[in-house]
Amino acid sequence: MNGIWGIIGAAITVLGVIVTGFFTYRGTRTAAAIQAAPAAKAQEFAVLEATVKRVDEENGALRGRLSRVESILRACSWTMDRWRRQMVDAGVDPDPPHPLVDEYNRTGV
Repeated sequence: MNGIWGIIGAAITVLGVIVTGFFTYRGTRTAAAIQAAPAAKAQEFAVLEATVKRVDEENGALRGRLSRVESILRACSWTMDRWRRQMVDAGVDPDPPHPLVDEYNRTGV
């Protein structure tokens, strides 16, 4: 009878070692994944940061161009208005403005 208990005890010990090894393997892989996650997130953050910087630079350039176009449009509008007044003062009736120009003059948009 003691022999059977010894065999059962040995089998339980072997089973315990296998289960312990499995959980140790799983825990080691999980720990490695957890430790690798911040490095992956840091790399993604670096890519995102570079993209934001590039987009900010592009937006700055586009805003500069837009400001310049608005200035040119304003100057052209003033010049054409002055010419229209000169024509009216000289008794010449100017053609009506394009509908988009009329809308811009009414709304400013």
